Amino acid sequence: MAKYIGPKTKIARKFGDTIYGPDKSFERKNYPPGQHGINKKRRKSSEYGTQLQEKQKAKYTYGVLEKQFANLFKKAQRSKGITGEVLLQLLESRLDNVVFRLGIAPTRAAARQLVSHKHITVDGSIVNIASYCVKTGQVIGVREKSKSLEVITNSLSGTNHSKFPWLEWNNDSKSGKFLNAPERTEIPENIKEQLIVELYSK
Repeated sequence: MAKYIGPKTKIARKFGDTIYGPDKSFERKNYPPGQHGINKKRRKSSEYGTQLQEKQKAKYTYGVLEKQFANLFKKAQRSKGITGEVLLQLLESRLDNVVFRLGIAPTRAAARQLVSHKHITVDGSIVNIASYCVKTGQVIGVREKSKSLEVITNSLSGTNHSKFPWLEWNNDSKSGKFLNAPERTEIPENIKEQLIVELYSK
């Protein structure tokens, strides 16, 4: 599957937000990228430009491609509830994101790699599809053979597993239960989902 593999700090600087997590390079250069970035004031964007940027920001944050994102939005539209909130809930329910939120991987990109390399299980069965939608009550764990992987042990050692109320962590089995789709107030991402809804409603 195609994915963005370019410089992440440059993307974070473009949006003026650390969308990939703590970034020392961003702290040093928290102005737009490019030759004149430090002297360039952020121009006031048009309404369409602001909406488009918010969509791009959400796509980069969750590592989702254009077609996948559009399909998720259509699914959110068909669902009960507020479309923007449902969209974020669907993004949060992706297997790669849940693996990241549980602290099994340090980043979403690392989580995607663990999933695609068959290190992750759902209810005891290996699932290697990063976009798999985790359902309420399902248990996400690390395959027995993979529990000693350095990337996993390092990530788990420095994680606060009780940080997200919609997830429940079992340290003995190195697994977590997806209790429910998170409320909008519980999702920490700085995304204005209403702008994305307005963009797709044009």
